[in-house]
Amino acid sequence: MRATSAKEGRRAAARAAVWGAGTLLLAAAAIWLQPDWLYGWLKVIHIVALISWMVGLFYLPRLFVYHADCAPDSETARTLAVMEGRLLTVIMRPAMLVTWAAGLMLAWLGFGFAGGWLWAKIVLVVGLTGFHGYLARAAKRFASGEDAGTARQWRMRNEVPTILLILIVALVVLKPSL
Repeated sequence: MRATSAKEGRRAAARAAVWGAGTLLLAAAAIWLQPDWLYGWLKVIHIVALISWMVGLFYLPRLFVYHADCAPDSETARTLAVMEGRLLTVIMRPAMLVTWAAGLMLAWLGFGFAGGWLWAKIVLVVGLTGFHGYLARAAKRFASGEDAGTARQWRMRNEVPTILLILIVALVVLKPSL
């Protein structure tokens, strides 16, 4: 596997900063102007970001299953640590932040933060965020060679995001009066 040079990394970071700043400017203009299309596109962004985040929440514990089964200082363990770190920083963290930002905007624009189902959903998303943080800490432990749990434990923990996702989707679709 070819490592990225420092120069390539700086160039990629600069491109990402330009795109990020442009995106933030467009988002600020859309929020300020509140065109008719804003709410629909916020839904699209929210759903796509949520799918990306959930993929990471499902996949990272699966990587931990494999990581727990290999020797701590092996080439496989080092490769898995790199994969886990990149999954967290390149996919999961940005997807989580976009999910939160778009979701809070939808809650504000569409519901004025009213409705028990919405607050229940927010509590469950806080739970997903807590699980994300738990996974990030576990990835650091694996990367440093510490024991972060057995493969069996990670198979069981892998069910947490599934349960939370089912409850969140049920709340959004059914919108029960709570």
